[in-house]
Amino acid sequence: MALELRQQLKLSQQLVMTPQLQQAIKLLQLSRLELLDTVQQELLENPFLEEGMDEAGPADEVTEADTREDRTESKPDAAAVEPRPGSDTGTEEDLSRSADWENYLGDFSSTSKQVQSREYETPEEGMSFEARLTSKPSLDGHLYWQLRLSNFTPKQVEIGETVIGNLDSQGYLQASAEEIGQAVGASAEEVELVLARIQRFDPVGVACRTPQECLLVQMETYGYDDPVLVELVREHLEDLEKRRYKPLARKFKISLEQIREYLEILQRLDPMPGASYGSGDPFYISPDVFVYKYGEDFVILLNEDGMPRLELNQVYMDCVQHSHGGEKDYMQERMRSAVWLMKSLYQRQRTLYKVVESIVKFQRGFFEEGVTHLKPLILKDVAEDIEMHESTVSRITTNKYVATPHGTFELKFFFNSALGMDDGTQVGSESVKALIKNLIGDENPKKPLSDERIADILKEKLQVNIARRTVAKYRTALDIPSSSKRKQIF
Repeated sequence: MALELRQQLKLSQQLVMTPQLQQAIKLLQLSRLELLDTVQQELLENPFLEEGMDEAGPADEVTEADTREDRTESKPDAAAVEPRPGSDTGTEEDLSRSADWENYLGDFSSTSKQVQSREYETPEEGMSFEARLTSKPSLDGHLYWQLRLSNFTPKQVEIGETVIGNLDSQGYLQASAEEIGQAVGASAEEVELVLARIQRFDPVGVACRTPQECLLVQMETYGYDDPVLVELVREHLEDLEKRRYKPLARKFKISLEQIREYLEILQRLDPMPGASYGSGDPFYISPDVFVYKYGEDFVILLNEDGMPRLELNQVYMDCVQHSHGGEKDYMQERMRSAVWLMKSLYQRQRTLYKVVESIVKFQRGFFEEGVTHLKPLILKDVAEDIEMHESTVSRITTNKYVATPHGTFELKFFFNSALGMDDGTQVGSESVKALIKNLIGDENPKKPLSDERIADILKEKLQVNIARRTVAKYRTALDIPSSSKRKQIF
């Protein structure tokens, strides 16, 4: 068979994820704090980007009502930042000069220029230098400090360090005395002696192996030596947890009033002594959007506090014209990257505004009355309303929070499944959860409502068709115990 060269034409379609498109998708799903970090990083790496300065003058002084009305009526103009065909330097320069970058987020500004120009005092300005750098005390560090201040031999210090190193976040020991002894070359009796002393450190009850041991150590330290109370903790802690009070009263020949006194004592103790020394950093929520009621309508304001106003550095823009070779290619690539980032930020804010505007339209009952009026809503409904893809709506609602007249909620909160009603309409699952929480909050503690009874009440009074298992699932999601554990006999 002879070999030959032949030319063919083939038409095909393929999806190419360019770095710029990947960056735009990434910006959509970043939270507000992550977005600020990303923008600051780009300012450091890209010489064509710089942070502009707002200059407030008398002409910029407007009233809050005028600002709200202007922002309500104005709509973002995507055409103002759309790139024109071509990729030469002149086109990019025309784009950077003609685009209204100064106000590329102005339509969604949460504060006026006059307010933005004010200098606010940061929380650290009134703090000492040591207070700014001091780390949060950890359980391990607190125990190591007490260990070195105690009268221990070098061998006992080694055992104590091993004990402290095997504690979990709640302060419980996760290794046996034999395992610790093998690790440091000591006997189990030596480990137990050191362990008994560590258990009396602050917080009392740390390094115990079971809740019973933790409570017994605290009772011994605080002087609660009633034999009945000690026996209740040692042998019947599970019965107390499940509220089996009457059998315990008959066994120990005591009254329910005495059992209540014992329970009050146990409630003063801490079954998780190490929990207050959690090593995890706190997670702060900064709302991305604010929704205010103004008259009969709702005003949507995007939170721009701390967001740099990006501009193109004019010095580097002028250098592009005089550069040559590889230097020119690098500068053109950096300039296009800066322009794309600014456009992506604008597109992100524009998409977020449209999504929140659609959510307010669908969930107006929630913004008027509260959680009990939340309607069923899915991503597809919002995507069709704003004429975007569901994946875009999913990304823009990830890790985003909105401050409403009824509290701060994640945008995902407004998307919930539907439950049928007798009249053929539907109600949102989050609304049903709120109703279940209200019913349990108003119940008689001595006669708590069972899951079946809650389902009957929802059907009788609210015409919501819901099964008992669904009530149990929603109650568990709300972290509410069962009726047997909520019952109070006193």
